[in-house]
Amino acid sequence: MSTKTPTTADIRRDFLDFFAARDHTIVPSASLVPGNDPTLLFTNSGMVQFKDVFLGAEKRSYVRAADVQRCLRAGGKHNDLDQVGYTARHHTFFEMLGNWSFGDYFKKDAIAWSWELLTKVWKIPPGRLLVTVYQTDDEAYGIWRDDIGLAPERIIRIGDNKGAPYASDNFWQMADTGPCGPCTEIFYDHGAHIAGGPPGSPDEDGDRFIEIWNLVFMQFDRQPDGSLQPLPAPCVDTGMGLERLAAVLQGVHGNYEIDLFQVLIRKAAELTGTADLENKSLRVIADHIRACSFLIVDGVLPSNEGRGYVLRRIIRRALRHGWMLGVRQPFFHRLVATVDELMGEAYPELRRSRELVERALKAEEERFAETLDSGMRIFDEIAARSGDAKGGTIPGADAFRLYDTYGFPVDLTADIARERGLSVDMAGFEAAMEHQRETARAAGKFSSSTGLPADLVAKLQPTGFLGYDTLTAGGLEVVALLRGGRPVDSIEAGDEAVVLLDRTPFYAESGGQVGDIGELDGQGVRFCVSDTQKYAGQFHGHVGRLAAGTLKVGDHVVASVDGARRGATILNHSATHLLHAALRSVLGTHVTQKGSLVAPDRLRFDFSHFQPMTAAELAEVERRVNADIRANHAAEVHQMGMQEALDFGAMALFGEKYGERVRVLRMGDASTELCGGTHVARTGDIGLFKIVSEGGVSAGVRRIEALTGQGALDHVAAEERQLDETAHLLGGTPAEAAAKLRVLLDRQKKLERELESMKAKAASGATADLASSAVEIDGIKVLAARLEGFDAKALREAVDRLKQQLGDTVVLLAGASGGKAALVAGVGGAALKRVKAGDLLSHVAGLTNGKGGGRPDMAQGGGEDGPALAAALEGVPGWVAGRLQAA
Repeated sequence: MSTKTPTTADIRRDFLDFFAARDHTIVPSASLVPGNDPTLLFTNSGMVQFKDVFLGAEKRSYVRAADVQRCLRAGGKHNDLDQVGYTARHHTFFEMLGNWSFGDYFKKDAIAWSWELLTKVWKIPPGRLLVTVYQTDDEAYGIWRDDIGLAPERIIRIGDNKGAPYASDNFWQMADTGPCGPCTEIFYDHGAHIAGGPPGSPDEDGDRFIEIWNLVFMQFDRQPDGSLQPLPAPCVDTGMGLERLAAVLQGVHGNYEIDLFQVLIRKAAELTGTADLENKSLRVIADHIRACSFLIVDGVLPSNEGRGYVLRRIIRRALRHGWMLGVRQPFFHRLVATVDELMGEAYPELRRSRELVERALKAEEERFAETLDSGMRIFDEIAARSGDAKGGTIPGADAFRLYDTYGFPVDLTADIARERGLSVDMAGFEAAMEHQRETARAAGKFSSSTGLPADLVAKLQPTGFLGYDTLTAGGLEVVALLRGGRPVDSIEAGDEAVVLLDRTPFYAESGGQVGDIGELDGQGVRFCVSDTQKYAGQFHGHVGRLAAGTLKVGDHVVASVDGARRGATILNHSATHLLHAALRSVLGTHVTQKGSLVAPDRLRFDFSHFQPMTAAELAEVERRVNADIRANHAAEVHQMGMQEALDFGAMALFGEKYGERVRVLRMGDASTELCGGTHVARTGDIGLFKIVSEGGVSAGVRRIEALTGQGALDHVAAEERQLDETAHLLGGTPAEAAAKLRVLLDRQKKLERELESMKAKAASGATADLASSAVEIDGIKVLAARLEGFDAKALREAVDRLKQQLGDTVVLLAGASGGKAALVAGVGGAALKRVKAGDLLSHVAGLTNGKGGGRPDMAQGGGEDGPALAAALEGVPGWVAGRLQAA
């Protein structure tokens, strides 16, 4: 080992410098939210952002790359959440060092460079390393033995050890389908003092031999039927866990002993007042703060579904561990500053979003703190009962109650249960959950997500988009046809299909902007386009129906976009950019886009903000957008590299996947964003911008809906007509409407007060008469009566007066209207020791097909009016007599 112990930051930098010197392009980490990829919940390995490159569906300007990819395994198929805190190496969030070859170098160079970096640069003793290869990969075996000089006994062949062909620790694949191939893994030997055997041995699950680097040789695309199709060009995909490597280079055994985690653990200990730095709760907190911080950086906010629910689960697991350490005040968000200090240089997006992360976490802490204490008390009761009577299992219904009432995600309940030696009836929980169950998509089939077979994608060129300059174009070649999702050579009149052209003026749905509609026409052919979708990020699919003729691959057509619809759409799209800028100016730079819809008739914009906007804020945002419209800024379009665009001041939008060359839209000094959409020539074209609604979507996310152009004018005209009608009904002009309405409201309030006073007098008189009709049973005065025209509020007041008048008493009053009866029961004085109001109310409500409950001295409910109610009231004295006798 080197005499200098490298920090985690040193290792990250050394890796990238090593491969940069070998002509690799250094690529930034992709988001934890996979761009335009519905098959994955989160980015869970370094290769996710290169998936379409492996399939040949995407071309890059480079053939060698290296990166440090942030990854998350806390939801869907790849989920390590339950293990965090119980093992030395499991994390939710981790960093993956990777180097990549896209049809360039292959096994020989990949193996040689890995050995050089480990043994020459980082100076790991070669005697501490051994490797595995796939059983039939003689090429990799030979490179290790003959070129590297590794002794044969340190090269282990691993066969199909997972119950199926190619199901092996040394045959890599993300899921049932997609890129795959043999791999060679490099292991570090921590020494004989650690229990465990080498890979492939019966003791391989021990901690002595730890995999640190996996070199995957991508050669195949696995099909749904299990067959292997060669990829267009063999590729190299390597992955090395930064945390595991840091443990090796820093001479420690567990990941939580490395410098980065030790700093976080010490800070967590300081915030929680914990002296024992080995406490596993500190490890959980240290792990979870990184995961939560980067999820929020990448646009995820806590919610009850999807990715937001996974984030909420992680946050609440961390908070529960803080609770175990005695913390009752928000503390978790205060760790964000430490994460920024440790990782902000490597991930500048974290530094830029630090305030948003802190606010989002603090809000979630405050929300959960309201129920955590009471929820834990309920859990203790359930655990005590379950341990005695249920064979150590928390019933599913109880787990659901903890989730539904106290916000405990079921895996948090399972985590707590495990610490008590209990389990959770998950089947029972899922049954109780019904429609509220987690809706997050698990990772499934890892295909190209294009809807096109890989061989078809590989031979197609990206669609040339003509729609920035024209809405009509001729001489366009049909390069592919899809019917029922499968390629066909031709389609007939009446067929629903997708048409792919070599070029098109049709905009494909992306960036929130809806896809164009229109027609494709040829000789005797008319195809009605009802939508345009994007495949693999680069192919425009014209979705629709062939109305006439026969259309074949190779035919040429004229494409015509519905110009009026496109024109209305671009007004809303350009206004969305101005709205985003105005919101950031008025509310703060924490505002970021969380989703949008740009349609012909309206725009919808979701953004991060933690409280409803005030009327003044909305008015100011609307004023700023309209001021930018009147300024008539030119909409300038620039094509440039991604980093150049960011330096230019462009803002990248959440959830979008950008290429190396990007399109930047600048509208004066108002807005500069990355955007591939279609826009106005000048902001004045928008005409008018009008906000029609603002509301919450989920915790920390607000939504504005607005109109532009003629739609905005129509909306204003409709509001003016409504104001005119209102003024006419009030007997005045629109200018007088507010004053006249205020007079009416004041008069209404006065009349309501007079009515309440009259009701109170009537109720007082009624109760005075009722008191004389009470019967005495064993020293307790009992009264049950029906009062016409009394609502629940009046009944409660009447019961309170009767309790004061009668002293030791049991009262039940009913007020009926429209076939329904309001019921109120009260118990006062010495009667409280013998009769409960809730019991009486439940008895009477049950006899009248109703329900209700409350305190021992006052209860409220309802039932049905009719003969059953009369009989129930008549039977109250007898019921009370029975209770008094039993007492």
